[in-house]
Parts: sequence; C-alpha cells; structure tokens
Amino acid sequence: MFKQPLITLNRVGKTLSRRLKKINLETTLDLIYYFPSRYEDYSQITKIVDLQPEQQTTIKGKIDIIHSHRSWRQRMMITELVLRDDSEGIKIIWFNQPYIAKILKPGDEIFISGKVSADELGLCFKNPIYELAKAHTTHTARIIPIYPLTEGITQKQIRFLASQIVEQAADLVDWLPNKIISQNKLLSLSQALRQIHFPDNWLLLREAQHRLSFDEIFTVQLFNLQLKKNLETKKAKAIKFSESQIKSLVQSLPFTLTTAQKKCAWTIIQDLEKNKPMNRLLEGDVGSGKTVIAALAMYNTALSGNSAVLMAPTEILARQHYQTLEKIIGKNSISLLTRTTKKIVPDQKIIVGTQAVIQKKVSFADLALVVIDEQHRFGVGQRKILQEKSTNSNIIPHLLSMTATPIPRTLALALYGDLDLSILNEMPLGRKKIITKIVAENNRTKAYEFIEKKIQAGDQVFVICPLIMDSDKLGVKSVETEYTKLHETIFPHLKIAKLHGKLKSNAKEQIMRDFLDKKYDLLITTSVIEVGVDVPNATIMMIEGSNRFGLSQLHQFRGRVGRSDKQSYCFLFTDSTATKTKQRLEAVVKSQDGFKLAEEDLKLRGAGAIYGMEQSGFMSSFKIANLSDHILIATARKAAQEIMPDFEKYPLLRKKIEKFTTQIHLE
Repeated sequence: MFKQPLITLNRVGKTLSRRLKKINLETTLDLIYYFPSRYEDYSQITKIVDLQPEQQTTIKGKIDIIHSHRSWRQRMMITELVLRDDSEGIKIIWFNQPYIAKILKPGDEIFISGKVSADELGLCFKNPIYELAKAHTTHTARIIPIYPLTEGITQKQIRFLASQIVEQAADLVDWLPNKIISQNKLLSLSQALRQIHFPDNWLLLREAQHRLSFDEIFTVQLFNLQLKKNLETKKAKAIKFSESQIKSLVQSLPFTLTTAQKKCAWTIIQDLEKNKPMNRLLEGDVGSGKTVIAALAMYNTALSGNSAVLMAPTEILARQHYQTLEKIIGKNSISLLTRTTKKIVPDQKIIVGTQAVIQKKVSFADLALVVIDEQHRFGVGQRKILQEKSTNSNIIPHLLSMTATPIPRTLALALYGDLDLSILNEMPLGRKKIITKIVAENNRTKAYEFIEKKIQAGDQVFVICPLIMDSDKLGVKSVETEYTKLHETIFPHLKIAKLHGKLKSNAKEQIMRDFLDKKYDLLITTSVIEVGVDVPNATIMMIEGSNRFGLSQLHQFRGRVGRSDKQSYCFLFTDSTATKTKQRLEAVVKSQDGFKLAEEDLKLRGAGAIYGMEQSGFMSSFKIANLSDHILIATARKAAQEIMPDFEKYPLLRKKIEKFTTQIHLE
C-alpha cells in the first residue's frame, strides 16, 4: 500500500502527478511522511447569530440561495450563497470560483470555515473553505493541516490525497521496539501518522509530533552508535608523542597558543597514542586557530614515520592550508595535491589536497591520520574512501574532522554522536574586535562614503547579497543588480567582481584568487563565500538584506574580515523596521561569540539557520524534530544506548538503519 505511485489514487492525473513530483511526492509513503508545516483550528462551530468580525471559526447550516454572476466593475465571476442555521442567515462570497455553484445546491447542509469579514452590508465570509456536512470532515470543522505547497497544487488537493491514505496507516509495521514505545509512553506509528495529518485535538497532535520527532532523533543516535561500535573493532597505529620536537615547534611559533588550543592539541595527541582509531570533531569559531592544532597532530604523525593527509572542500582553501602549514612546519616539507596542482616533496609524510586525494590512482604509504576540514561538506562515502587509502589494509587511520561553524553542544550531540568533541572557545590574543553596525536605508550614502575612503587607503570590501538574480516575489537585493548599481553608478572607478554558486568551480576559484591578489577592490557575492579563503586585506563586510540570513550565517560572513592587524567593520544593511528583526541583528552587533549566536539561532530559527541553505546530510533527515529540544535528544540517546546491546535481535530496527545509511549524504 505505502509504496504505490500517487497517480493510482483517486483524482490524481498526469498533470497533478508531475506537480507533486516537484515537491518530491511520488509514492504514498512519500505523502504519509509529508508533514504539515502548521495547523488552523476550525474545530469550534459557532452559531451565525454569535459571529464577530475577524473571528476565525466554523459555521454549519443549509444553503438557502446560491448563484454566480459576473461583476461588471472588476470583470470577475462572483459566486454568492446564503447559508442559514437555526439562529440566523449569512452571505458567503467566492471570487473567480464559478464551479462552486455547480457543486453545491439549495438544501445542502455544509460547513463553512474561515475568517468573518464585515462590509457595508454586514457580516459575511469571503473565499472560505467549504465542505458537505458529515461525521468526519477533511477541510472544515476540525483542526486542519496546512502543508508546504508548490505552484498548481492546493491545500484541498493535498488534504484530500492524505485523507485517502491515513486510514491505511495501520498497515505500516511499527519498526520501533515495543519496549521503547512503552518505556517512553509513545503513540504507535499508525496513531502518530494519523494524528499528524488530521489531529482529533491539540493534545494528540503534540503526542504525534513527539513520537515522530523521537523517531528522527533515535534513528540518528542509533546510526551514530553503530558507527562507533564498528570503529571500536578496528585498529589504528599508535603514534608516539614526540614531546621534544613538538615543544620546540610550539616555542618557534610567532604567537602564543591559547589555553583552549593547548587543551585540544593535548587531547588529540593522547588519542593518537592509542591503537583505537580516533574519531574527533574539532569545533572552533572563525579564526580560532584550528589549523595550528591540525599542524601539530600531522607533524607528530610524520615524526613517527607515518603519513597524514588534510582534505579541504575547495582548491583555494587547500592552498591556504598548504601555505599555513609551510609557515608552521617549514618550507618544502608539505605536499600539495589538487585538480590543477601537484607538488610532491621527497618524504611525502604530510599531504594537503582537495578531493583529488581520493582519486583511484592515489594511495599513501603508512597513512595514520586523516584531517578533514569543513567535515559536514564531505560525504560519508568520501571519508570512507580516504580512510581506506592506506597501503596497509589491516589498520585504518585516525580521523580528525574540523568545522568553523560553531555548533551548540545539544545539536552536535544530535548530529555527531559518534564523534568525540573538542571545542576551541577562545580567540588568539591581540585579535581586534570587528566593529559591527546596523545600517538603515537613510544612512546608506554615509556607508558608501566610508567604504570609498577605506578602498582609497588600500583596503578591500566584501558585499553579500541573498540572491543571484532579482525576485519580484521576495523583493530583496541580488548580486546582479548590486553589481550593476555599484559598478555603473556608485563606484564606477573601482575594480569590482561578482561571485555566485552558478559559476563553475574553476571560475569561482580564479575570482577568489584574483581578489586575494588585490586585482579587485570589491567582491559582490552570495553566501558561497561563507566558508572560504582568508583575505587579510579585506576589512569591510557589507551584508545586504541582513534580515534574510540566520545569526550564525551573519557571524560566518563577518568572520571573512578581521584576518589581519587592521581594524575591520561589518555593516548589516536592512530595510526592515520590524522589532524582531532589530532584536536579532542587535544580537550580532553585541556578540562576537559564534557559539552564543548559534544557540540563539537554534532557538529562533532552527538548525537550518546555523548551517545555511545548502546544508544537507543528517539535517535533511529531520522533517519535524526540534533540535533545540535537549530533553528529547537526551531521551532518544538513552533509548538508543539501551537498545544497542540487543540491536541484532530487532530485524525491523536493523532494516531501518540500513535504509537510513543509504539515504544520508553529508556533503
């Protein structure tokens, strides 16, 4: 039942089927897990005589009169109906829906749900939802689901299709073990799916949401525990701590390590000394010094006679790491392998590269440590390939993942429970605070004048826009429009470039390289710049439509400047006057702590705001779970830990995890 094509359902033709496919609805299983985004409560039935203007409610009555006519003034079809109950009568009006007069007829008993309007003739309903009165309704006289839609599909259509399949939800086998269900007082899967689409009351809706949220968190927790268990059966090389050489390297650095850096480095070195594979996530805010930690771990690995590889998501970022490692460890001691460059040093013990390092023909002698930068951008498969690159098949290398996206501990636990966590929560000494200001439209000219002075003094500027092209619907700034305006009107004498996700990888790399080489004064870009290269000469970050971004994204953008000893600035442009917008942006002005801002984002906007629009992987598996619900995460984690020893006894659970493993992508 739950894998049949939607086109087999009543009232689904080829056109509707094609439109449903646009929102990834192809089978009945897809639809049963296509959850409403919100609900409207039309469960209370009001007598017509008791109606009040602006009231959202339902009435029930019999049709007295119904007819359609064309309005001569606005040239539209108007359908009018008079509905009566035992207290009063009221007019119902629909615009450009003449078919209603063919469906309904005098004497029919119907429900009407919507907002009560008031005009010069009194109270009425305009364009309400209607439905023939019956014991079990779909669109009226109940808490009704509101689904995310695409063009050409209506709420009524989705609700009608969902109503065809929810009654058969009992056919779905509940994969969650009975003891987990009873211990955590959860609804059955069939109950939860029935109530999430057509709740009988708000209490049952909350219970349904809780059960389905639990399922999502529990699945990820169990998957992570499986990864951890499998890892415990593997062997890694125990890398001896070369104490004197590492201390000598640290003393030669042109800066002093922060306390957080020392703690993280020591934890990682201790992990490397074990013959169990390290599986650690190093979290650090932009500019907190993660690369130095990686350098110490890689250098210690090389001193033991083994190889270490660092893989970065882009060529320009790989080059940046290569140059940083050369400064720390020494010239001519690091190999670089990218799509366009192959620099191999004689001993080949420390290698930096892009995905070029996982090509079939590439292998590494005695590979003992793999470091992956911006780990959420690489797939599980890519990491597995890299870990299998060692010529010694009996062991797997230690894994150190790094991310510059501050992830709240609760969220990190939900997403990466298989990884041990190290956090760099201090910034290097002497780093100047970036001056952040909200810029209203009436101060735009002043901002441009300030930017002009800075560029004349030799500095460079980033301009971030929410969109590549203009959108009439959204009415927000785009790269193309801003490029034209700044290039032709505001700064015609400056060298300006544009960068966005539709450009080919090599074109993006070249533009960033040219900007780094000071061939451009100003770079207009989308969020593609969020995780990227350091440009020490860039001192101004100008963000258009700042209210369109999450706090974490704004913080990430801001982190692209302030990379030198120069004073840097971040200007948050917005044309919104909403109080909530101002409060959110003020949080960025007041705080430069990425972890605090990420926590705030998690509360206000959910986990997606922390990662940005492109984030996928585990994130895409959460349709309903609230990842700021630390109680739910702790409960699901405990349940997963309790069931883990008996995992093999539950075939349905094993099948669920196997399916989940094939579905997730962490790129």
